[in-house]
This record gives sequence, C-alpha cells and structure tokens, in this order.
Amino acid sequence: MDETDWLAERFEEHRAHLRAVAYRMLGSFAEADDAVQNSWLRLSRADTSDVENLAGWLTTVVARECLNMLRARRHRREEPLADAMPEPSAVDQPPGEHDTGDPEAQALLADSVGPALMVVLDTLAPAERLAFVLHDIFAVPFDEIADIVRRSPAATRQLASRARRRVQGASPPYPVDLVQQRRVADAFLTALRGGDFDALVAVLDPDVVLRGDRPALAAEAPEVMRGSPAVARHALTYSRGARFLQPALVEGTVGLVLTPMGRRIGAIRFTFGQGKITEIETVYDPARLRDVSLISD
Repeated sequence: MDETDWLAERFEEHRAHLRAVAYRMLGSFAEADDAVQNSWLRLSRADTSDVENLAGWLTTVVARECLNMLRARRHRREEPLADAMPEPSAVDQPPGEHDTGDPEAQALLADSVGPALMVVLDTLAPAERLAFVLHDIFAVPFDEIADIVRRSPAATRQLASRARRRVQGASPPYPVDLVQQRRVADAFLTALRGGDFDALVAVLDPDVVLRGDRPALAAEAPEVMRGSPAVARHALTYSRGARFLQPALVEGTVGLVLTPMGRRIGAIRFTFGQGKITEIETVYDPARLRDVSLISD
C-alpha cells in the first residue's frame, strides 16, 4: 500500500466525524461535503510526517474551511441551503447545561443538534459559531480553537460564552429530557424484542399515531394507524426484526435505527409526551437517514 492509499484509508476512518463537524458549522449537507472534500485535498498535498494526532489535525483543517465558507456567506449575505436541512423535529434540545454529573445525559445532549439549534447558530458571527460548535459540541480545547480564529484563548472562550448565552436564550419553553426519552425508547425496544404486548402498550400514549414515509414495518401496513392496542399488535407482528434495531438520535430526538447486516436501511422516530410515545414515524428516505447517529450504550 503506497502513502496515498494509506492516507485515503485513514481519512475515511474520520470522514463521518468531519462531516458532523462541518454540518453543525454550516447547516447544509452539501456545503459540509464540500468542506470535507477540501480537507482531503489539503491532506493529500500536505506533509503529515510530524502529525501525531491526525483526527485533531483534520478537525482543525475542516474547521478552517468552514470558517472561510461562513465568512464568505456572511459577506454575500447568503443563507444556508434550505433543501439540505433535515425536516424539523418535534423536540430539539440545544446543548446547554454541561455541569450535570450524568455522563449519559452529557453524551446525549452533546449529540442532539437539530434544526431548531441550527436556526440559532445561523444568527451567530462565524467565529462565535465555530468556537461554540467545536468546544461545546465536540469538546475541542480553547487553545486549539484560538489558533483557528486567530485570537487568544481567553478571547476565544468569550466567543463561545456569548454564543452559548444566545443558544440558551433560544431554548424551547418546555423541558426536554433526552435521558428520559432514551429510557422510554429502550422500554419500547425491550418489549418489542420480548413480544410483550402489555409492556408495549404501557409505553405508548393511548392515542399514539403510527405513520411513515413508507408503510410502517411492512409493505402491507396502513399509511396511518392510531391507538396503542392497534399499534402494539401491529409492531409485535414484526418483532423478529427488532434484533436489528439500535438506539439512535433521529432528527434530534431519541429513536431507533434499523441496521440488518450493518447496513442502515431505516429508522423509527419517536415523539414523546408525558413519559409516553405519542407518535411513531418510520423513516426510509436516504436524505433523512444521513444524519441519524447511533447512541452507544
């Protein structure tokens, strides 16, 4: 394997992370892919013999690409590509409180970046957005961010602080507990895998609605189904496939992703209310599946 092939292989290992950074910086999948591709061009032409942390080096490169794109967009007074944004989530939770002692809560909050937060991020100055995204979402140290924005670490910390106040000020007027969402989703999955009708009904709102961009769980399923008994009975008909479901963040809320043989082919998006699942939507549209992210146990 020559050096170019080796670099390409290493780059592919980090592509998903770089795309996540770029998307949260730019709010557009198309622009994010451009930034990632530009970072590959930089890597392929650079002397990386002294680079000890390739992931960190690539993150810095893609962040600089994004910063340049944001500044150019601001100069032209352009908006991000609207058709590249995912469909709005019923519940979005910006990362706000970082002092919680619950590591699971921190991990979920760090990953829950939905369209509502994107709207707020679009109001920030490019350097503020970069500082907030890299530090608060991806835990990049301020010393490293300072080099990208060409400011002191103290000034960079202030950029992130200002951005954080803007984000927190735009938080939804109702509490969103992603850890609780995870518990409800886990209870649904456990009941489905165990074929437990009563346990399924227990986590569903009595008026739960099942819908999808393709008929739910089977080709012959109706387009819309209502009521916990009907939804639970229908779901149990296909409980054998539940072994391929894994917890994931689906458009900002906790849901499930369908991955037979490791291939992502669909997802289940939940809407929650009062500790119950009030709506289940099956998602098969590839554009919507691109931003589904697995939640590690």
